Amino acid sequence: MLAIIQRTFGGPDVLEMVEVARPQPGPGEVLVRVAATSVNAADWKVRAGQVPVLGNPPLTLGLDVSGIVEELGSGVDRFQLGDAVHGMVMGGANAEYLVAQAHTLALKPASLDHIHAAALPVAASTAWQALAAVGAGQRVLVHAAAGGVGHLAVEIAKHRGAYVIGTARAANHEYLRELGIDEVIDYTAVDFADTVGDIDVVVDLVGGEYGSRSLRVLGPNGRYLDMQGPASETDPRDEGDPRYERFYVEPSGVSLREIAIMVDRGHLRVSVDQVLPLADVAKAHQLSESGRVRGKIVLTAWNSPA
Repeated sequence: MLAIIQRTFGGPDVLEMVEVARPQPGPGEVLVRVAATSVNAADWKVRAGQVPVLGNPPLTLGLDVSGIVEELGSGVDRFQLGDAVHGMVMGGANAEYLVAQAHTLALKPASLDHIHAAALPVAASTAWQALAAVGAGQRVLVHAAAGGVGHLAVEIAKHRGAYVIGTARAANHEYLRELGIDEVIDYTAVDFADTVGDIDVVVDLVGGEYGSRSLRVLGPNGRYLDMQGPASETDPRDEGDPRYERFYVEPSGVSLREIAIMVDRGHLRVSVDQVLPLADVAKAHQLSESGRVRGKIVLTAWNSPA
């Protein structure tokens, strides 16, 4: 089968298409024929060696998958051959076939094609799990509100009854208003820390100095959710503050089943900025790293039914 691999950490040019053996599912695993995957910030951070959570190269990236069940490992009774599924996996989705643990997958939302279903798992699961404790009347601030996780966090927080404020470039303000956001701040013109306060939850998808500024706008019982993963020497964190929490998403078919209900009822819309063939994965990484993507970039696999 074809797969995109990297033999070393580096820029987008380290990604190459090669022929590799098709994997076989073991106990509790599912073989999925990949229809589509998407690019998350974690993909290019792993590629560059900034967040080496997949180990050392050679490795195949791809955390989101939507596709068709081709083979079942022993002990798997949740799915049947031919089922359309999607899920969050720990790498490997940038290929024609992928082996995933069954508990990380869920049936694809009936209302979505594979392209949109591939855009959901990481971003929607992140927003869903991060905002699990948010309730009606709380004030939620989402940084990078028009991005892949951000736009879904806005919708999920609004669905849970929160008052939602977001930071985004002016060009994305109308788009966010269509999603139901209550206030939007142009971070290029205004310091959010001077304009908002008494925030219950900050969802920080930017990092860096946004952290200390975000802590200033929290209420006394507020929570600052650092979504940027492990800290580096050049990226100081405010972990001494009791309101600080470093958040990590967990692959979960249970979360995806709950998200699918929201999607199929029309309460959650995933935005796809661009669709590219998987062979153009290096271009997709460049676009994602630019920070100018509204929603998600989706990659369709070879011979995809998407």
